[in-house]
Amino acid sequence: MPKIPSPPQDTNSVRFRSQLLTLSHGVMKYENPGLLDEALAVIPLDRIYGEAEDESQLLQAQAESMGPRVKPEWGYQDCVIRALLKWFKGTFFTFVNNPPCSLCAAPTVGLGMTPVTPDERARGAARVELYRCTDEGCRAFERFPRYGDVWALLQTRRGRCGEWANCFSMLCRAVGGRVRWVWNAEDHVWTEVYSEQQKRWIHVDSCEGAWDNPRLYAEGWGKKMSYCIAFSADGATDVTRRYVRDASKHGADRNRCPEEVLVWIMDEIKRLRRENVGKEDRRRLVIEDHREEKELRGYVVQALAAEIGRINLSGQPSPSGDEQKLPERVSGGRAWREARGEAGNHPLPDNEGPPREGQ
Repeated sequence: MPKIPSPPQDTNSVRFRSQLLTLSHGVMKYENPGLLDEALAVIPLDRIYGEAEDESQLLQAQAESMGPRVKPEWGYQDCVIRALLKWFKGTFFTFVNNPPCSLCAAPTVGLGMTPVTPDERARGAARVELYRCTDEGCRAFERFPRYGDVWALLQTRRGRCGEWANCFSMLCRAVGGRVRWVWNAEDHVWTEVYSEQQKRWIHVDSCEGAWDNPRLYAEGWGKKMSYCIAFSADGATDVTRRYVRDASKHGADRNRCPEEVLVWIMDEIKRLRRENVGKEDRRRLVIEDHREEKELRGYVVQALAAEIGRINLSGQPSPSGDEQKLPERVSGGRAWREARGEAGNHPLPDNEGPPREGQ
């Protein structure tokens, strides 16, 4: 049954609304013309467009070989983003566990957090991690600011999932993609881009090099998730159903506000973002909203049908040997992944060090 939107009343709901409104402002930096120019300047456009053209032509030829009415799976703009993803993960950005010592390049050990300097804060760092060099002849301290400013990330070109998603989303916007930044309450973020070819939002995780694999987190990493909220210049949408297909297995408690209140908050952010949008664009966005809601409802129906199909005549679950095998997380150290509940179903080896927190 459709939920009737209801404004937040209790303290938890008001707090959650404030958090989501704050998060919704972050994506507006992807519309900054100066930042878009800075982002374009670091992209090897000839390489990206050349690879995209090659893949697009290959997909077109494959479609034509299957019949005159068959469309290519992905359009040219999709291929541009796919080429960008390959370059970003393979060449441009680096994942950081413990940053190496900047003086001698030796490994470091974490010491916790340290105060943020004015310069670091000016570049969007809300917190700074402190490390110490393990080389007895050095023992220098190493700071690791968690920058939120995209311009700073274009210079440092390193970080964890927060920095990866932030920088990659900006680059996608720079090459003309429509972009969403997806926030997960269990401490992960990623990107969605809109495919005009398929008329839907596509999951993209630059950390993992993942394209259109939304079941990766729940069914590959073994991650239990409560809220997955997609933010864009056009509003906000609860896309949890795209990423958690079986809430009984992979869902975490959704207890930050009643569901009716969350619908109200999503509608509120859409209103704020679309108040100056023209009539035709607003109509297009409403059509996209309805199409996406139909898609998300379909995942719930599919999950129910699959569950019914696994029940045998005795009323007991049947073994399912045809379930898709999804990959575990590949970015980050093993202990770090285990601490975040993202290491799949394999236990943490005894010889790994203690885990650390943070995106």
